[in-house]
Amino acid sequence: MKVCVIGGGHGSYAAAAELSENNHHVSWWRRDGAAFSPLVERGLLDVDDHRGHRQVRVDGGDGIQVFTALGDAVSNAEVIVAPVPAFAHESLARELAPHLRDGQVVYLPPGSFGSVVFARAVRDAGNHADVAFAETGTLPYLARKHGDTRVVVSGYATRLPTGVFPARHTDRALGLLAEVYPAVERSEDALSGALMNAGPIIHPPLILMNAGPLEHFPSWDIHNEGTQESIRRVTSALDAERIAVREALGYSAPHFPLADHYTADGDEWMYGNAAHEKLTDSGDWREDIDLTTHRYMTEDVEIGLALLSSVGRWASVPTPVADGLLALAGAVTGRAASAGSRTFESLGMAHLDRPSLQRFLHEGFHQ
Repeated sequence: MKVCVIGGGHGSYAAAAELSENNHHVSWWRRDGAAFSPLVERGLLDVDDHRGHRQVRVDGGDGIQVFTALGDAVSNAEVIVAPVPAFAHESLARELAPHLRDGQVVYLPPGSFGSVVFARAVRDAGNHADVAFAETGTLPYLARKHGDTRVVVSGYATRLPTGVFPARHTDRALGLLAEVYPAVERSEDALSGALMNAGPIIHPPLILMNAGPLEHFPSWDIHNEGTQESIRRVTSALDAERIAVREALGYSAPHFPLADHYTADGDEWMYGNAAHEKLTDSGDWREDIDLTTHRYMTEDVEIGLALLSSVGRWASVPTPVADGLLALAGAVTGRAASAGSRTFESLGMAHLDRPSLQRFLHEGFHQ
């Protein structure tokens, strides 16, 4: 299949490598094209995972083809995979919107309800292409870049609950995506997919309750020393709020409770059983986290957690833990964390009643 990968982060490097190794025709674009220079000049991407070390060609022949123009990169793609942070969605959506065509599927892993942002950008660009936007609850990879030409993948997703916007395209979109990511599983719609996002549940308690060591030590592993029982209890309470919101909206199980991420004997989570140990054993998450600029704050708190809180308000479901974490985050950063760009209010959806929301999620924007 012809697949375009967008972005230059950890997930994009892992996606380009895996999809090329799986015999897909991969085009690759990132906004800072000059940053690709070391990789293009070398012509090889080093990959390390549970299978060992190997190299993937980046040469435009049988290997990954790097593009400098976004329109050229996506022109022939059937599926466009964009593992970029949610705070980059608005600008990327505007750039991408004029280039999309009928039948394409844009995959946002994870999305934080970015499907609506991309679909709105297509409408605002005057592009009448009928495009499906899909999003899931996590990156397909536990991955970290090591320099410009190497990526280490500690784990691969085994289950990817995925919702589609508009939901009328679900069968077609998931059919294509399953050829690229066989782990995809059907969620009811894009909001259901957004409410599977694990980042806004895992990361806000970990960074805010580890604020002292994060600021004191040159590096700190929030997933190893930073994951203590008291913090896990907060995470569990926050996840219970997420599940309560999903249930109030009529979404069915499995809800992928985060507790399964931490156990070896529960239901299989998105990265399989004992995924937490794979992550901590790698050592790649011992890092320097700036509480005001790191994506755990700018993406998972100010976008993802703010979205959850806003949907709770809309559905009249109390979310006191989410609201409290947002208040703490605002005190830390000096920004209004609860008023992010992805709330129902900021998306212009807070006025919708339940039937109107369901129609919107199924039909999308009217051209």
